[in-house]
Amino acid sequence: MAYEKEKQVAIEAVRQAAKLCEAVRLEMVPEAIEKQDKSPVTVADYGSQAIICRALAAAFPQDAVVGEEDAATLSEPALAPVLASVTAQVNRVIAGATDNEVLSWINHGNGEVTSRYWTLDPIDGTKGFLRGDQYAIALALVVDGDLKVGVLGCPFLSFDGEEPGLMFVAVRGEGTVVVPLAGGTPKPIHVANATDAERLRFVESVESGHGDQAQQKAVAAAAGIIAPSIRMDSQAKYAAVAAGQAALYLRLPSPKTPDYREKIWDHAAGTLVVQEAGGKVTDMHGNPLDFAKSARLEHNRGVVVSNGAIHDEVLKALQ
Repeated sequence: MAYEKEKQVAIEAVRQAAKLCEAVRLEMVPEAIEKQDKSPVTVADYGSQAIICRALAAAFPQDAVVGEEDAATLSEPALAPVLASVTAQVNRVIAGATDNEVLSWINHGNGEVTSRYWTLDPIDGTKGFLRGDQYAIALALVVDGDLKVGVLGCPFLSFDGEEPGLMFVAVRGEGTVVVPLAGGTPKPIHVANATDAERLRFVESVESGHGDQAQQKAVAAAAGIIAPSIRMDSQAKYAAVAAGQAALYLRLPSPKTPDYREKIWDHAAGTLVVQEAGGKVTDMHGNPLDFAKSARLEHNRGVVVSNGAIHDEVLKALQ
């Protein structure tokens, strides 16, 4: 099976990172540091990136990792207590880890897009994490611009009354499965059929600044979806579409930031999870998302994620 080693390494790394994130969420009062772009970062973000980058560097030393976090701020003397907390959390998974090792593992994620690379969001939806709501650990392998492996760890997500904590795993050409983060038997999943009741549901970001919610509502209605949206943080929205819990996820450019370009780590893993579950992902003009060029989707505007059956309707409504 192609990419079997990559899949197994990614699964175990995301599972370990999810344990760290949940330990921080449950045992600490998560506090955020404001980065230069005004977005928040926490002990869990840094610890998750350290654990995953260490695993990737050990298994695939030639592979670049394009991750969200950077240890530069964490290296400042004023943040020594935060670094100590990060190291303490990492030590719960990797005994004997030092501050310097943790910093080096985090910075292993400062790679650039190449012909083969991993892209990582150690906590996608940090604001959701801080609220005790949805967040995801998102990891994907890209080879020659094509997504090959995608893993989404969603510690707070559950469907149909099950215990929260799900992992979604996709390999190109092999479908998508869901498995409890705590362990269990993988189950294949598929997007909703066009005639299913789930067709009447769509998901969008909690944060109003992450899209154009008025336009998103209008486009969903044009595609036959009139129920209020389900608002969720993180790439858990991709998981909802892949599992047939919703038929559409829209992330259209916000009027407040019309020139914004999406970051690859916010969409790569989720894209493959949906595609391999039978769905479709494009930008608002119907173009595939371009993961071959840079850390941002410079040539794409907006993101449309669907069960496939209603995709053309949605694109027509957008035009």
